[in-house]
Amino acid sequence: MQDSRKRNVNKNISEKNSVGENVSERKNNDISSSKNNNLSLRVISRSVVIFSLLIIVYFSSNDDKTKPFAKQSEILTGKGQVIECSSDYLKELDKYEGCFPKQCKRFVSDKVISEREADELLTIAKKGLQLGGSSGGASILDLHSGALSMGEHFINIYKIAAAKNTFSENDFNIYRVVKEKVKYAVAHHFGVNPNKIYLTHPTFFSEITSKKSVTVHDEYWHPHVDKETYKSFHYTTLLYLGDYNKDFKGGRFVFVDENVNKTVEPRKARLSMFTSGSENLHYVEKVTSGVRYAVTISFTCDKQHAIENPSTDKYKN
Repeated sequence: MQDSRKRNVNKNISEKNSVGENVSERKNNDISSSKNNNLSLRVISRSVVIFSLLIIVYFSSNDDKTKPFAKQSEILTGKGQVIECSSDYLKELDKYEGCFPKQCKRFVSDKVISEREADELLTIAKKGLQLGGSSGGASILDLHSGALSMGEHFINIYKIAAAKNTFSENDFNIYRVVKEKVKYAVAHHFGVNPNKIYLTHPTFFSEITSKKSVTVHDEYWHPHVDKETYKSFHYTTLLYLGDYNKDFKGGRFVFVDENVNKTVEPRKARLSMFTSGSENLHYVEKVTSGVRYAVTISFTCDKQHAIENPSTDKYKN
C-alpha cells in the first residue's frame, strides 16, 4: 500500500513538473516572439525614418542647386551677372568689328519695355496664334517669315485666307518700336555698336501650355545653347508678356551653371538678354498650368543673316 501511494505521489509530482515545463516553454516562446516582433517594428521604424531623411536631403540638395536670379515679385531697374565667354564664341565674334562684347553676361531689366507695350504685343500674338496651334504644348508665331504652328507642322499665316489683314500697320509699328528699344538696350549693356547688330531669324512669339508634347518642336525644356541651335545668333533676348505664378505655373527660365543654376521668373514686360554662346547654357521649366507668352528677339553680328521688319506688304507676296 505504501509503495502504491509513493508511486502515485511521484507520478503526480512528475505530471506537475511536466506541466510547469510546458508553461515555462510557452512563456519563453511568447517572450521570444515578442522580442522578434519588437525587433521587426524597430527595423521598420528606422527604415521609414532613414527613407524620410533621404527624401528631405534629396530635395534640399536640389533646392540648393537652384537660386533665383530675378524674382517675379521684384521690379528690377537692371541686374547683371558677368561670366567668362566661351572661346568659340569669342573666336567667331573677333571678325565682326563693333560687335565684340565688353563682357559676356546675362542681364535682366523691368524698365526697358512698358507694361502697356507688353499688353499690345500680347494682343498681337493672340490674334495670330488663335489661327493655328500646336498639337503639343508649344506654339510659335514668326511675324517675319509668317511661320505659325498648326498641328504637328507649320503654315505661313500670310498665305491663309482666314488671316487676311489680321495684323494692321499699327501692329507692326508697335512691334518695330519694341524691337528698336531692345536692340539699343543690348548695345548699351554689352558695349557694342547698335549699327553693327542686326535682327535675325528666328525672332518669334511663343505660347506654352501644359499640354503633352507631340513632336520634338514641343520639347522646349531640354538644356541647349542658342548659338548651337541657331548659327546666326550672337545676342539673345526674351521679353515676357505674362507673370509667373499668376498667369501660369512652372515655366521659369534656368541658366545652367557649374555649381548653382540661376532662375529668371517671368514678369510682364521683363526683358532678359544674354550672349548666345555656350557660356549661357539654359532651358525652360515645363509649364504645369496656365499659358506662358513671350517674345524671343535675336540679334546677329553677321549682316548676311539680317532680316527685315515685318509689314503689311507681307500680305502682297
